[in-house]
Amino acid sequence: MAFKSNQAYDRWWEARTSWGAIVNNSRTLTRQLFTFIDTHYGTAEEKAFCERMAKRQIAWCHSLSHHLRGENSMKGLEKWLCQDDLEQIKHYHNVPLALLELQGTDLRNAFKLGWINKHQQVELDNTLTRFSNEMGGCERIKNTIFPATYGVYIHFALILFIILLPFGLIEFFGVIEVPVVIAIASSFFLIEKMAIHLQDPFENKPTDTPTTTISRTIERDFMQMLKQNYEHEEPATVSGGHLSKSKVYYIL
Repeated sequence: MAFKSNQAYDRWWEARTSWGAIVNNSRTLTRQLFTFIDTHYGTAEEKAFCERMAKRQIAWCHSLSHHLRGENSMKGLEKWLCQDDLEQIKHYHNVPLALLELQGTDLRNAFKLGWINKHQQVELDNTLTRFSNEMGGCERIKNTIFPATYGVYIHFALILFIILLPFGLIEFFGVIEVPVVIAIASSFFLIEKMAIHLQDPFENKPTDTPTTTISRTIERDFMQMLKQNYEHEEPATVSGGHLSKSKVYYIL
């Protein structure tokens, strides 16, 4: 039981670590977009490109969350994707993979247009590769289950232990043996149940990895970054002996 509990927690923690890496790399991708992309046409074009890729990354996070839980991977994506993207990915079984493919295609086009150089393309592609690796790690956890016989043998061994337990305690506890045995048996069964819940961190249960909450955190951060990077405050200027400030808004 100790081995099973440890392995179940390791699976849960690996899933949480993978989603933590998704958060970090998503923020890295957005930062790279804002600092690398130079369309040579002006801020409006840069914003359109960065916003499309950033929103597609938000869609990827939500889609991966649904995909791992066996739900509809297209659910809610119309909020973040244009109609062309929706048409291209709707025929894919693995929607998150299709979204990564679209991200890679946009990077290739940006490189051909001279918006990024080859070194920046390599860095951005490495970020997309990390997303693919993290998605694969989550899918490995999802698709690799504990052997059924392993769980059955432990359960039967536990029942045998509980059946024999009263015979070992009768001479020490006397009349209070019944509540003691019940308490001990309940503890062991709860530990077994905890391991069963933790070993499947993508089953849409309260003990799951909070992928929906994490996706919403990424969504919040991205939208704040999109807003702040296109609302610049100009340096203070002297006008009639007084300091004045003005904001410049770039509206697509």
